[in-house]
Amino acid sequence: MLRHITRSLGLVLFVSIGALGQQLAPDIQVKPPAQQDQPSAQRANPIPGLETRHPISEATRMQLIQIINAEFVRVRKTFPIGEKSITLSSEGEIKPSDGRLHQLAMAYGAAAKVGDRVQITNISFKEKGVYLEINGGPKKKSKWYQHISVGGMGGMVGGPDPNQAQPTGAALTLEFKHSVPEMTGEELKQLLNPVFDFSVKTASEVYLDTLPPKVKDAITKHEVLVGMNREMVTMAKDRPGNKVRERDEKGRDYEEWIYGTAPQDVVFVRFVGDEVIQVKTMRVGGEMVLKDKKEVDVKEGVASLASASPAGGANAANGAPANSSGAAPAEQPAPAQPTRRPTLKRPGEETGPSLVAPTPTTPGAPTSERKTEPEWGTGGQQPPPQSQQPPPNKPPL
Repeated sequence: MLRHITRSLGLVLFVSIGALGQQLAPDIQVKPPAQQDQPSAQRANPIPGLETRHPISEATRMQLIQIINAEFVRVRKTFPIGEKSITLSSEGEIKPSDGRLHQLAMAYGAAAKVGDRVQITNISFKEKGVYLEINGGPKKKSKWYQHISVGGMGGMVGGPDPNQAQPTGAALTLEFKHSVPEMTGEELKQLLNPVFDFSVKTASEVYLDTLPPKVKDAITKHEVLVGMNREMVTMAKDRPGNKVRERDEKGRDYEEWIYGTAPQDVVFVRFVGDEVIQVKTMRVGGEMVLKDKKEVDVKEGVASLASASPAGGANAANGAPANSSGAAPAEQPAPAQPTRRPTLKRPGEETGPSLVAPTPTTPGAPTSERKTEPEWGTGGQQPPPQSQQPPPNKPPL
């Protein structure tokens, strides 16, 4: 009986608490995990109310053509050569991705790289987009009479010229959801801003804006980070005065760029392929600073900071352990490497006998095993030493 009474009281108490919670917070609703709001992957529309405007008029089209056509701009993305154009939505989404654009440029060639100055050579309006061409566009254009050929007794005359230069331009399509709305020239430039830079900037300034802050700061200070490519090094240090191509102890071919001459600091930047694997600085006082720990990761033309080494591990630059705080210790000068005489032989090949004549040895020193050959016409006898040879006969007076 007591057990049944306890269960009844517990049930009544549970129902009362649930009813009280509904009265105190009637508007609070808990969404299941599948129905919770998800962050939007696309950027917000930079121009409010753009999609609700009326379709563009013919007068506005002519005005935009006069403003944009033949304009010189800097590109913020890599434009590969090809008939397919880059797609830019009104929200700022670009297709294909940066990695895919880099792959297409490597396969078919680049019409323009990040920071290059190009010219908008054509602009046309479609039903739901604005089509723009740079540097002549991706298709080869010809006149109507170039497609006509006339045949006779001497053969065919005319027709397309096979030696005509191939197209070197690219195209971009600005897409809208419904139709191309009414807009001003400044609003169109704002929509094209993710791809085109209409401001007065140099190529290096446009390129620096696309890099991480650490890489941008290093290039501004004319420093080289391990992991940079040749384009970044050229932008940071300019073209080198000397280049050396060699093969390291692992059998890898490398190229070393040398900046500076003694008695100033000399910087040796070593490349394997298109990546910096080592930066060695010889200072005026004889100190050498060596860096070979990767600091920048460049994949498919996109630069990002390399992941830091775990705390307590070995520092790849100088082999010294990290300190207790987890930060890498300061770079220590590496021991000076012994100088090697230049040779045409590869590592591991045996060196042949020396072609240099033996030098006279001092008295008491061990003599060389190599014997001098007898002179021709002496019958194999060795000539006497210089001190024992008889003096030459003097002619009679």
